[in-house]
Amino acid sequence: MAGSKSVDLAIIGGGFTGCSAALHAAESGATVCLLEAERIGHGGSGRNVGLVNAGLWLPPDEIVSQMGEAAAHRLMGPLGEGPEKVFGLIKRHGIECESVQNGTLHCAHSPAGFREIETRFRQGNRMGAPLELLDAAEARSRVGSARIHGALLDRRAGTIQPLAYARGLARAAAAAGAEIHELSAVSNLFRQNNGWLLKSNGHPVRARTVLIATNAYHLGIKSPFRPRFVPVAFSQYATSPLDDVARADILPGGEGCWDTAQVMNSFRVDEAGRLIVGAIGSREALTGGFHNAHARRLLRRLFPALDGAEFEYAWHGTIAMTSDHVPKIVAFGPNALACFGYSGRGIGPGTVFGAAAAKALVGAGENVLPVEPVEHYSERFTGARAVFYELGAAFAHAFGLGLRGKADVPPKS
Repeated sequence: MAGSKSVDLAIIGGGFTGCSAALHAAESGATVCLLEAERIGHGGSGRNVGLVNAGLWLPPDEIVSQMGEAAAHRLMGPLGEGPEKVFGLIKRHGIECESVQNGTLHCAHSPAGFREIETRFRQGNRMGAPLELLDAAEARSRVGSARIHGALLDRRAGTIQPLAYARGLARAAAAAGAEIHELSAVSNLFRQNNGWLLKSNGHPVRARTVLIATNAYHLGIKSPFRPRFVPVAFSQYATSPLDDVARADILPGGEGCWDTAQVMNSFRVDEAGRLIVGAIGSREALTGGFHNAHARRLLRRLFPALDGAEFEYAWHGTIAMTSDHVPKIVAFGPNALACFGYSGRGIGPGTVFGAAAAKALVGAGENVLPVEPVEHYSERFTGARAVFYELGAAFAHAFGLGLRGKADVPPKS
């Protein structure tokens, strides 16, 4: 940002939500200014696991129990179509992001884990999700690991290189007429007259409507609303490209995976043939040594043939976790929305929520939103709970609890 602006929609945050909103608003003919404090995809979007999943972490029946039948279907319908939305945008705009729509596998790491995915299978099918339950033999063949006790296959889903996808959305938005400004932190946001005034790099941006899309990376903005969530770190580690023999055995179909361990693990292979494994916890925290050691043990346990392989790259990002694991939309003022709290499911929900928020703000109204917006939202003891999650993950990784066959229990506050 190097001058003043006046637009229909100002967006704060250049991740999946913000870039999707910018693209859809610009395509509708609105004038758009997106402001990103760092670079596009700098936050949790660029550091995402890369699994384009349908729906949420929660089992369908739990979503219905928490939200009620009508609200649950209002949310689950668009999120079930999330992967098709993502891969459709990739195709339509020619986004080069290593996209592979060959499904994802929710892998049972133990017999108890298989019982859990059986339950998810029954609930998902009852809700109309086209899930397939794989026995141990088929799951092991697809993953290339004898440690898998079965899997839930969702063919709607797939994998992408998440940073490339975020940047591709931004390029598509710019091509549609949106102004995209990197290195443009917003310092102030407040109501003025019948619109909103933002300050970025000392310059004013006047906007009729505004969207806060910072999720877990809300950086020091003086504004009427600050997203409240529990920050949870997730670390990832990438090997060097696998040789032809290993590549033929490990995930030969290109599915992305996560497991039923209590402290969840993820694994996929990228276009270059690197195996990428991930787990909850910050590799740069004081507890980082436990997470780094866990990644090496996970690699050996799942794929013994890779014993001794070194990690070439490692990184971590922050997840915005809500207490009920359901994303939030807050209408914190007239013509102003904030979307956040994807609880580890950022790609599909971020894309869907951004598109819906753009439509709502440029004239379609709140009925197009996947959840009913609320005027206020808060979380209690977020700092203490963040420490609890980090220490819990470190304890599990230090003692190998995530590798001992305990059934998955989604984290609760």
